[in-house]
Amino acid sequence: MGRKWNNIKYGKASKDAARGKVYARFGKEIYMAAKNGEPDVEMNRHLGAVVDRAKVAGVPRDIIERAINKAKSGADENYEPIRYEGYGPSGSAIIVDALTDNVNRTVAEVRSAFKKNGGNMGVSGAVAFMFEPIALFVFDGFDEEAVLEGLMEADVDVRDVEDNEGEISVLADSEQFHAVQTALAGMGVTEFEMADLTMLPTTTNELDGEDLELFLKLLGALDELDDVSNVYHNVAL
Repeated sequence: MGRKWNNIKYGKASKDAARGKVYARFGKEIYMAAKNGEPDVEMNRHLGAVVDRAKVAGVPRDIIERAINKAKSGADENYEPIRYEGYGPSGSAIIVDALTDNVNRTVAEVRSAFKKNGGNMGVSGAVAFMFEPIALFVFDGFDEEAVLEGLMEADVDVRDVEDNEGEISVLADSEQFHAVQTALAGMGVTEFEMADLTMLPTTTNELDGEDLELFLKLLGALDELDDVSNVYHNVAL
């Protein structure tokens, strides 16, 4: 895999800033899942799945409970999931996921970020074919062979397991998220650098010089938008 998963990370942001972004995204996702169904993880399968992912990603219990209680209180906020696709410098591919309560505001902000930083928005499907949805787990403190053996013993299918200087990456099909998480928990893996459903580029784009500098500015501009929850790209960083 060669640390290919790093290409889906938009981060120039600090770990604390990135963590705050994850907490905010899950807070909205949990609230909407609870609002649109029973606010009970035992009765609402979708809510249970989102909460499961949030816990694995390290979202604090109080944030999870606050989001569910907000739905129980009858709050009338609504967040719509929207995906934008576009191009950065030299034809680099970018996918932007947002959770918004104002579509017009969000599309204007995303379009402006692209335009001001050497990119342009495309139509739906413009670059999505260059990515595939996966479940990704990244953690350290464990041996690659032991992790692979544990997953096999748990009869869990994964695409890849790799050790990158002590950091273990596990990739699996999206629908295998819960199975992989359960198997890893059985091995004692409880803390993750990343654990979520994400988009992996099927090929990567090499940028350098001014193109790379402009591309990083574009990623930073998108990341600063409050409504943006995730940014995926195919540039090798």
